[in-house]
Amino acid sequence: MSAVEGGPASGGLPPNTIIAIGVIGGLAGIYLTMLNQTFDTKIFSVMGGIGSIFAVVWGADAVRRVCSYGLGTGVPSIGMVALGMGVVAAIFGLIIPETGILPIPTILGPVISFIVAALIGLVIGVMSNKILKMNIPIMEKSMIEIAGAGSLVLMGLSASIAGSFAFNDAILPGVVSTGYIAIVFIGGAMTILHPFNANLGPDETQYRTLYVAIEKAALIMVIAGFASLTVIDAVSAAVTMLVGLLIFLVYFNKFMKSVHREAYKVVGTGLLPSAEELE
Repeated sequence: MSAVEGGPASGGLPPNTIIAIGVIGGLAGIYLTMLNQTFDTKIFSVMGGIGSIFAVVWGADAVRRVCSYGLGTGVPSIGMVALGMGVVAAIFGLIIPETGILPIPTILGPVISFIVAALIGLVIGVMSNKILKMNIPIMEKSMIEIAGAGSLVLMGLSASIAGSFAFNDAILPGVVSTGYIAIVFIGGAMTILHPFNANLGPDETQYRTLYVAIEKAALIMVIAGFASLTVIDAVSAAVTMLVGLLIFLVYFNKFMKSVHREAYKVVGTGLLPSAEELE
């Protein structure tokens, strides 16, 4: 498979700016959940969800940049690969400091996860271009970005559910053992791959695509808050759900305004015809 048409994606926000937003915002949100231990509460679990939104913006923009080279049906695959890499990297990075095999402080777990994800992304990017012959100029760089964003999304949502990024004490019993890891995986992948797919076409714009990314990430944040009801206290879970809902409403409104502003015409299609009417 190779990209035979398309080219670099345009946009008002340069890639380096969005990379900085994703990395700094994502890691900051994850690390701010440590305030739960400092103040003996779970209320700061919401910061993990907010951090995941920053990472989603980065991941969704990386997807639109690589897929603008001609990938159509490959968009969902890109998203699932991102979270697949993210799962492996996040678990590895978070658990290694806790095993004691290497003298690494536990606090460095998220950073290690991020670095491992980037390395896995580089390998997959090189294989995609050199072995699969996809011939996309930015493939290696984009896969590093998507994998890194995927790992941050996974850790942010997991910390939001469990109240901490500590693997053995929080994520393993609160996210993995409960099965909520499936929600994190599928939901996180959808937030990264869906925005470009939803706006796919010659009139796709960066801002409209990223509006979709934010509102979808906020919806997954609400779901993560709901899941955390069985893991942490109800008040903290309610805060996560409320903040996620507010962000969703704001950015869904922004998305709808941009659609009505940029579309040639917005019409209602009505109900689908019945089988009898089609005959």
